[in-house]
Amino acid sequence: MQQAVIPADKARLCADAIRFLAADAVEKANSGHPGLPMGAADCAFTLWGNYLSFNPEDPRWPNRDRFILSAGHGSMLLYSLLHLFGYDLPLEELKNFRQWGSKTPGHPEFGHTVGVEVTTGPLGQGFANGVGMAIASRMAAERFNTADFSPIDHTIYALVGDGDLQEGISYEAAALAGHLKLGNMVYLYDDNGITIEGKTNLAWSEDVAGRFTASGWHVQKIDGHDYTQIMAAIAAAKAETGRPSIIIATTHIAFGSPAKQDSSGAHGSPLGKDEIAATRANLGWQHAPFEVPEEVRAICRERVEALKRRYTFWQRGFSGWHAANPEKAKLWDEMWNKQVPATLADELLAVVADKDGATRALSGAVLQKAAALIPALVGGSADLSPSNNSDIKGAPSVQPGAFAGRNLHFGIREHAMGAVVNGMALYGCFIPYGATFLVFSDYCRPSVRLSALMNVQSIYIFTHDSFFVGEDGPTHQPIEHVASLRMIPGLQVIRPADGLETAQAWQAALQRSNGPTVLILTRQKLPVIARPASFDRADGLKGGYVAASPAGRPDVVIMASGSEVHVAADAAGLLAARGIGARIVSVPNLGQFQAQPAAYRDEVLPAGVPRVAFEAGRGESWGKLLGCDGLFIGIEHFGASAPDKVLAEQFGFTAPQVADKIAAFLKK
Repeated sequence: MQQAVIPADKARLCADAIRFLAADAVEKANSGHPGLPMGAADCAFTLWGNYLSFNPEDPRWPNRDRFILSAGHGSMLLYSLLHLFGYDLPLEELKNFRQWGSKTPGHPEFGHTVGVEVTTGPLGQGFANGVGMAIASRMAAERFNTADFSPIDHTIYALVGDGDLQEGISYEAAALAGHLKLGNMVYLYDDNGITIEGKTNLAWSEDVAGRFTASGWHVQKIDGHDYTQIMAAIAAAKAETGRPSIIIATTHIAFGSPAKQDSSGAHGSPLGKDEIAATRANLGWQHAPFEVPEEVRAICRERVEALKRRYTFWQRGFSGWHAANPEKAKLWDEMWNKQVPATLADELLAVVADKDGATRALSGAVLQKAAALIPALVGGSADLSPSNNSDIKGAPSVQPGAFAGRNLHFGIREHAMGAVVNGMALYGCFIPYGATFLVFSDYCRPSVRLSALMNVQSIYIFTHDSFFVGEDGPTHQPIEHVASLRMIPGLQVIRPADGLETAQAWQAALQRSNGPTVLILTRQKLPVIARPASFDRADGLKGGYVAASPAGRPDVVIMASGSEVHVAADAAGLLAARGIGARIVSVPNLGQFQAQPAAYRDEVLPAGVPRVAFEAGRGESWGKLLGCDGLFIGIEHFGASAPDKVLAEQFGFTAPQVADKIAAFLKK
């Protein structure tokens, strides 16, 4: 149900409206990037005006095309498009660009501005997010499309810039997309040859077309200001269903500006009052700042009305499909709503509650049960699934032309893995996870941070969580990583001590629909923690709880997480022989514990009782609980290559050594 093609002269008029909305907003804010919106306006309007499928009255419609502005510094391009095509983004918001409380922040933010699919800004992230969306779309289509009706038949579009392609994450993501033959992707590359420092050839001379061709992409080169070429290229890209497509569109940054076109001066600075006036004269734009001609609004309204008819047609088809395919319809509802069964806690706990073992192995066992209960749960590893225990057993792998599976293979591409997982979470329908060693979380940290910024349900499985990795040595032994991850606002970081805590960690991750979770898991085997008969399982979800305590008021409280909890318990036994009563507090989720009501925290950590924190890593994240007078027992240096038991002895992590340190601390 494609509408009539917009004539070239009308498309140019609309593109000019975008150019001046962007330039005027940046000028009013005295901050921003006018160059990209002015240069990419022809490509962007041609896409939105002729190809992109959406409904501004239902911005989360599952079968909408996705449009990602990966070059997020050009945010006024997207805001102008959203405004013109009827989204709830009034002109006043464009006038308040980059101001406090506005819906038009400096870079697009998912969940803040209607119609924004992804938070972009760190370059290359949007590129990789789109790959995740394309994977999710193919997987959803495989599950739900039938011979009579296809609920999923949309396309993932993105506009990317030089900076996106220079960042290494784009190489990782492009290679994965090419391998999977994601023909539902069409990317427009705004090739304007300019970055902040000047021309891109200062530091870049690669054959971009050759790179993408080698990665298995369909590649076209066009003049990004030639309407006929843009139309033909997008049509050809949509027709190519066996490969992802990239359209290399040569453009002029700050198109139409007599003094700043093709210069870095337009990249991140306003044009200036005089230059905007000169640009208006040069392009024959006779409208006041923020004035949109009625003809432009009429063209956009007509396009939206045509799209609404397509939307209504889909809704009718979907209603019939839903009624005719009850099993698929049930699965659709479960997956798009990311339903978690009420019995989740009991069923996960039954798998591992009384078992000892490495928490990575316990996690793998819990994962199998979770996958059986939650069809939306899918994921994979950065080539480490045998070590991460991250495969869903019995489920096929996602491979080219075979998207019915649940196991993803990201290759050795941690950065792209994180962004692809985020893209899948943003797409909807799936609860995705990605796995690697904790020490390699550094490679995907920008993606992890963005998952927290966007409040999306991405799950990260990070195993081999401390120097107890052993013989692999300091390159593979995380020291600062747990503390570093805890510093990311909104990121749920859980380091379980045994099977019960591992099951509850997965429960917390699966029930947390509004934010990401990191599971920190051991390589080495751990015993079951002996909890008191009075232990309330609900306390395990509060982030910290009393795992053992002497009768009466304790002499010291020892807080620990993960593999150190059982060592702390052994140390407490040695301290008891010296007449020192130690309370053991397991803190698998430090942030969650700190968020508990003060009354609960005071009950667990009695006022006036000396406090010790014990963890195989750096201790900065324990400062709020320890205060100025507490003791941290950890490691503030890199590890070494040796068996884990030798390292425990050398680094002071045996129960007798811990007991000695605590006894000496209490004597001071």
